[in-house]
Amino acid sequence: MVNCRLLFLFLLYCTGSVSTLVYAQTDAFITGDALPDAPELALRGTYKVGVRTMKLTNPGQPDILKAKDGVVPTYDRPLTIEIWYPAQIPQGQAELTTYDQVMGQANNPQRPIIPYTFQGRALRDAEPVREGTPFPLVIVSHGYPGSRYLMTYLTENLASKGYVVVAIDHTESTYRDMANFTSTLLNRPFDDLFVLNEMARLGVKGSNSFPAGLYDANNTAIIGYSMGGYGVVNVGGAGYSEQAVAFFKQSTGSDALKLRAAGSPAMTSAPDPRIKAIVAFAPWGMERGFWNAEGLKGLRLPTLFIAGEKDDVSGYEKGVKAIFDGAVNADRYMLSYVNARHNVAPNAPTPAIMKPGVSWNEYMHYAEPGWNERRVNNINQHFVTAFIGLHLKGQDNRKYLDVPEKITDGVWPGFKPRGVGLEMRHLKP
Repeated sequence: MVNCRLLFLFLLYCTGSVSTLVYAQTDAFITGDALPDAPELALRGTYKVGVRTMKLTNPGQPDILKAKDGVVPTYDRPLTIEIWYPAQIPQGQAELTTYDQVMGQANNPQRPIIPYTFQGRALRDAEPVREGTPFPLVIVSHGYPGSRYLMTYLTENLASKGYVVVAIDHTESTYRDMANFTSTLLNRPFDDLFVLNEMARLGVKGSNSFPAGLYDANNTAIIGYSMGGYGVVNVGGAGYSEQAVAFFKQSTGSDALKLRAAGSPAMTSAPDPRIKAIVAFAPWGMERGFWNAEGLKGLRLPTLFIAGEKDDVSGYEKGVKAIFDGAVNADRYMLSYVNARHNVAPNAPTPAIMKPGVSWNEYMHYAEPGWNERRVNNINQHFVTAFIGLHLKGQDNRKYLDVPEKITDGVWPGFKPRGVGLEMRHLKP
């Protein structure tokens, strides 16, 4: 009997098509790759991507976890950052890296720390591209808990399009060192602004740092998810409420949250002029009273909100959508995933997360029950590319953003037919 598969391979070889078949069989899907139905701007850009790790220290910061009787000692706050950038890939080297990640939560016996790895499309410590610089800068802030590797599908993708992208490991808020929530409540905006300042310093030509001259910190976007979204909304100008300040003082004995509250000197002045736009995935706090109408009036930067309309962590109607509605002085968009919950920002679950025996909690930290997570990643790549390209590069991307409120059979620009389940709102100041 003739082996049909071997005959098929022979015919393909004879016609010169076997290489395509072998590629399809051996090249595994990597987080962030484009699916066949990916919208137009989800595709990677023309640059190859490099990645490096750097360690920063923010001296003299309030050590809120050691506050006692209203006295808050200080400490030198360490922050690890990951930087993705347009790179030169030497011939013969693959544009691949391995990220070291963990699942679980520090100090939680029910969710022990379990190391694992996953692949990304970037080359570790590659030489940066210098032609066409300086590139715009993008800073990314993860959820609680999370890590700088939580959204590599997006960080790598943006770097391939001519951005330098910096993701922060927020100390006391990562899987490995998760501590009391009060540290996250206080430190998110300060971490974001410190990293912006440090990147501005390191990016100056002649700084003797690898990114010297590579990017323009005066042309920055900040992206945050969940508690990262909480931080970037504040950095964008929205002050915390009196209720938030009272809750924080009751929890810690400290008034430190007042520094970023509505009416404080920091929040009555304009947002940092280096920041041109923000993206807030499922920002937390509205349902818990951390935002109010007065504080949200301070948000004046162009903002893209992205949320699931059944968000069970940050809330939707009284949560993310209420923040969107209340930011009356901002030119803002809101992309909603119909029937999605909170996990509209992280990487799709990697093979290690999907192994038999992995607990439901670890899988559901990444999984989105009503959606294909890889498609969610592609849709986010598309809209974030359109939004920050508009504001940081002056690209004519309005057609991708000013779309009918509901997608019906893929009629939105850049989408293939049969697209459903998305809504887009746009409100001007």
